[in-house]
Formats: sequence, structure tokens, C-alpha cells
Amino acid sequence: MSAIDNQMNRRRFLKRTFPVGAMLLAPQIVAPSVLGKGGGVAPSERVVLGGIGIGGRGSYVLGCFLQEPDVRFVAVAEVKAQRRQAVKQMADTRYGNTDCATYRDLRELLARNDIDAVLIATGPNWHAAASMLAARAGKDVYCEKPCAKTIMDSLALADTFRRTGRVFQAGTQRRSLPNFAYAVDLARRGRLGKLKTLHAHPAGLETKMSGWLPAETEPPKEEVDWDLYLGPAAWRPFNRRLLDGFNFEKGGGMVGGGCLEWGSHCVDLCQWANDADDTSPIEYERKGDRLHARYANGVELVVRNDGWLPLGSCPVRFEGETGWVETGDNGDLVASDDALLAGKGVRISGYPADFHVRNFLDCVKTRGQPRANAEVACWSHITCNAANIALFLDRKVQYDPKKNEFINDEEANRLRGEAWREPWQA
Repeated sequence: MSAIDNQMNRRRFLKRTFPVGAMLLAPQIVAPSVLGKGGGVAPSERVVLGGIGIGGRGSYVLGCFLQEPDVRFVAVAEVKAQRRQAVKQMADTRYGNTDCATYRDLRELLARNDIDAVLIATGPNWHAAASMLAARAGKDVYCEKPCAKTIMDSLALADTFRRTGRVFQAGTQRRSLPNFAYAVDLARRGRLGKLKTLHAHPAGLETKMSGWLPAETEPPKEEVDWDLYLGPAAWRPFNRRLLDGFNFEKGGGMVGGGCLEWGSHCVDLCQWANDADDTSPIEYERKGDRLHARYANGVELVVRNDGWLPLGSCPVRFEGETGWVETGDNGDLVASDDALLAGKGVRISGYPADFHVRNFLDCVKTRGQPRANAEVACWSHITCNAANIALFLDRKVQYDPKKNEFINDEEANRLRGEAWREPWQA
């Protein structure tokens, strides 16, 4: 029996360990909040949460978790001392104590049996590796995007969560926002006629191999653990610009410009609209300043740099034979016919994570599949990575979603993955 199998579910333990008779003999003076009354949440219903690599975006998402009454945040693992202390202060202030534990190494946090789930908001070089380590340690995972840097890492991530049975939610929170969900629903229910073309705007189509910055004096490990910061990514000498996010790949690999970083959102929404959460396009080609891809069902995906600025960031457009709809982060919906927008609901601008966080927490409790589960994330990331490869090679490529390889294209297939630096392995 594996260590994960041996790890008893904490909520089940609390419910089963104390039989009714024993409870009747126990003292009856119990605070109402302990029993879940008066606005409190019973311990058996709490989700005990840890954080790994919590910076700017991570702090925002952690704030969304801390607002949920059934979450108890107990520990952070972070390679930067300043951030460790900032997150500890954030949690301790929320709970009015000094209980939040801090670790430099994520493996120490993952070894704790009392933690149910983790929020992963490291750099992308760590996303897939940390998620898989967490799943193998019996934790559920909410991971910021992009969830994987390569096609092979995307497949390994999905396989790990399939085998371990853990819950995974990618931080592609637009799947939980009403304007995007409404536009997708129009496409999926045939309200636009037969679907023809999907447009995604990832704010950039540049691709290049990650660079090399001059070496600077490495700080003490307790201040910044540079080796652990790089993790499975190719080694680079310490440079504070890399530490501060100058190159989000953090050494090695293909820099995705917008197609992987923001495409994780808008391309993902196009996948959803096309009922393609379990596949990807079969061919990709740059045409001018746009990337064109085609699915096996004939629907075309256009990844573009231009248009829709009034709709805000991350806009999408879905076109069918009889109508079209557009939406973006400002919350507005625009359609070929106003009748399509009847019942569109309340407008929400921006991209709050609250709804997405709640969806994850509910699935942690029910063991259901979140909206952006590991399979969904796998295929949207494969699509983005395949698009990047076509852009990088500057030629047409054909992809087989069943074999997960490019057809008769050794050069493209070499770009599907990259080796992890020892001692890390998928």
C-alpha cells in the first residue's frame, strides 16, 4: 500500500475516531464556533491549506482563499526569506495568532500530514514539478498558469493526477466568470449556428529561446535559495533580474511570449467553446501576424495580436454560420444580434479569482472535477505549446493528438519537452 493510500483523509478521521458514546461522556461545554455555529466552520469541514512560492499574483489568490470561512492556511514554502515573512504576516494577521509555519524547501511542507491542499504560485519553471510532487504526497492542488512549460510536462501532469486521484485546478479563472461562460454556452449550444472560427488574443506572439544574463554575487541561501529557485529548469548563474521575473522561464526552454502565458486563458476558452477539452488542433501555421490552427472537426482557431481593445485584456470571439459573440476582461458581451445576449446576467469586470477558488474548494470536499482540471489544462497547454513551436520554427506543423507527436517532423518533436535538472524528475 502506498504512502498516499496510508494517509487517512483528515475529515473522515475526525468523523470516525470519536464514537457517539464517547462523545456523550465528554464535557458538554463546547464553543459554538467549534461546532460550526455562529459563523464558524467545524474542523471536519475545513480545508487545511499550504502555499508554495507566493509572490504578487500568488498573494492575491491567497487573499481569495483567506476570505473563505472553511479554509485554514497553516504554512508557506518560499525560497525568498522576505516573501516567507510577508506571507506569514498575512496569515497571522488574518487569524490573530503567530501559527503560520515557514519553510524554504517545498518538500518539508509537503511532508506534513495535516495539509489537505496547496496553492502553487511559483515561477512557471516549478509549476508542473511542484504540482506532481504535491499530488504524490496526497495533496490537492490549485496551480497558477501556465501549468506546464512543454507538451511532455502537460501530459505528465495530467497522468499524475489521473493516477493519484487528487483534485487539480489550473489558475485559468476566466472559466469561472459569467461573461466568458455565457459566450462559451452560446457556441456550445449552437446559438451561433455551426461553429466556424475561434479568435484568441494572447497579447503577443513572440517566441525565442531563453537568454543568459551575467553572473552576480549570489546571496546567502537563507535569504534566497537560488538553486531551489531554479528547481528543474536549466542552470543559470544568479542574476537579480531573473529573480525578479525578467525571464519567466527562469532558464532553459522556449519563452512563450503571450501564446503560452496569456494563451493559457484565451486559447483555453476557445478549446472550451469548441468542446475540445480532450484534444487539440491538428495543424498550425503562421499567416502574417496571426497563428492559424485547425481542429479535426474543421473549426479554425486564430491566435492574433490585434483587435478588441475596448473589451479589455484576454478577449475572445466565437463565430458561427449565423452569428458571433465577443467578450473580454471588462465584462462586456457584444454579439451579432442583441437577442443572443438576453439573460446574460450581471457584468463583472476584471478577473477575480474568488469564483474559481470556491469551485476548487467545493471539489476538494466532494472529490469532483473542477472547471479547469488537469485534463482540461493539459490540452489547452498542448495547444499553446504546439502553436509556439509553429511560430518558433516559422513554418506549418501537423500534430497528432492521439499519439501526441508531430507528424513526420523530427525537429518539431524535439521541442515537445526538455530534460529536468537533477535531482528533479517527472
